[in-house]
Amino acid sequence: MNKFTLILIIFLWQTGCHKNPSTKDPGVIHDSMDDAALLDLVQKQTFNYFWDGAEPISGMARERYHEDSVYQDHDQDIITIGGSGFGLMAMITAVERGFIERGKALERLDKILTFLENADRFHGAWPHWLNPDGSVYPFSSKDDGGDIVETAFLAQGLLAFRQYLDQDVSDERILIQRIQTLWEGIEWSWYTRGEDVLYWHWSPNFEWEMNFPIGGYNEALIVYVLAAASPTYPIDRDVYDLGWARSGRIQESVTYYDLDTELDHYEHDDAPVGPLFWAHYSYLGLNPKGLIDTNADYWKLNENHARIHYLYCIDNPEEHQGYGESMWGLTSSYSLQFYAAHRPGDDPGVISPTAALSSMPYTPDESIKMLRQLYSAHDTLIGQFGPYDAFSFEHNWFVPRYLAIDQGPIPVMIENHRSGLIWDLFMGNEDVKRGLRSLGFQSTYLED
Repeated sequence: MNKFTLILIIFLWQTGCHKNPSTKDPGVIHDSMDDAALLDLVQKQTFNYFWDGAEPISGMARERYHEDSVYQDHDQDIITIGGSGFGLMAMITAVERGFIERGKALERLDKILTFLENADRFHGAWPHWLNPDGSVYPFSSKDDGGDIVETAFLAQGLLAFRQYLDQDVSDERILIQRIQTLWEGIEWSWYTRGEDVLYWHWSPNFEWEMNFPIGGYNEALIVYVLAAASPTYPIDRDVYDLGWARSGRIQESVTYYDLDTELDHYEHDDAPVGPLFWAHYSYLGLNPKGLIDTNADYWKLNENHARIHYLYCIDNPEEHQGYGESMWGLTSSYSLQFYAAHRPGDDPGVISPTAALSSMPYTPDESIKMLRQLYSAHDTLIGQFGPYDAFSFEHNWFVPRYLAIDQGPIPVMIENHRSGLIWDLFMGNEDVKRGLRSLGFQSTYLED
């Protein structure tokens, strides 16, 4: 079972906001912007979720931010570990794009590291959520300990930032050392339970009762790469081959819209592909271009995944209002009642902007068309931190709300499309290279 399936059970709170996503004549707003200016705009807005919208004590990312100030049974200052990792990579992008000064970014990094150094950890792994005082905020009744997947998303951001820092500058060298200490403290091998698979959770109160082995394919490839890359607590190759790749069963692909899925997205499900965040979270730092192992060509995997979603929305077999070549993309997000993992086969008519926008490297023309349509024709769907999380024309519904895990991939994946910046930083890390080699990956980054 995927953890994001569990969200559907434990995340049961009404969104409470149903509004009409108005439509204007195309070209009314932002029509004079060229593509570069429009990309700058959406990158700056979505980055600001992690800058202006950050939890003030830690400097880290709030789990969510609601412009309508309605939080129903949820603390507005809950800190998200994985989303904060995305925010670190967005901060690098912001410095390079001139949105913030480098010195200000390093001040924020120092604040974040101080918080992480003193926050609750469980065999080196942080929990899914934290309170502003650094104590664990349980994600569910038994999910009150280490979350190795969220920790991997954070570590991906930390390692990218480590590469961005200058070893020859004394203050930055200290930050590098602090990141390395945090990285080396993550006990990846502990989360195998002595078996040939990684487990998602461990709790000091419930130990392994959550019992979520992490098997592919889903959003968690980065967990196995980083676990193999660890200089202190590495996993063996068998954990990857037998646990993640399920002794080769991960390779059981299908063809959908004349495109090969490359890998088996659903071991116990007839649906052909997962929600599009699977093509984003592990690949904010991990460059899929030229990345190949015994299981897949990861560029083909992600490109086909995004194109299948695009073609599905054009085909629109369930005849949802508004779907088309400039309005597409299904992923996990807020939904009509709760939170849902939207995808072909489980599609209530809800579009999540992060799906198409974060797919910019894979579908550049299709994604920019979606971006331009949002900003030129649907201004009610744009807020202070960029496009709102989800909407449905068919149901006259949207929420003026944001989730860190949806906003974060947008500026980072757009930057990877534009310059490859975050990919180059993360893939340049020597520990990451060693981990990829140990798992049998090929990449141009490994040729030196």
